[in-house]
Amino acid sequence: MTSHQNTQTMKPATAAKKLGVYLPATPAEFQEGVVSRAELNELQANPPQWLQDLRRNGPHPRPVVAARLGVSIAGLARGGITEALTTEQIEALREEGPEWLEKERATQAEVRKEAARLKEKKAQQQD
Repeated sequence: MTSHQNTQTMKPATAAKKLGVYLPATPAEFQEGVVSRAELNELQANPPQWLQDLRRNGPHPRPVVAARLGVSIAGLARGGITEALTTEQIEALREEGPEWLEKERATQAEVRKEAARLKEKKAQQQD
């Protein structure tokens, strides 16, 4: 008896999310097909030029924009950023340093500080 393994596939939106790229900016053949787990692994291991360019220049999806600015996704929305941004636009925002960005960075720093404090407290309780 031979074991039959089904090929695991995912929608292009899921694959784009896992690759950290903005789906509408990907090539049409990527958007219109399905991506197997093996193809995803290959894209991660040996990214083609289009993927390298997207990761370098954007447009970037909101989670990537938020991470590069050091804020939460909700913080982006509060700041009025609801669309994908290019690397150039992200750099311009950093240089500009609008008030909302500084406020959201401070909020994010407090959230991280509190999370670290709670993690440390939990670790001490387990000892």
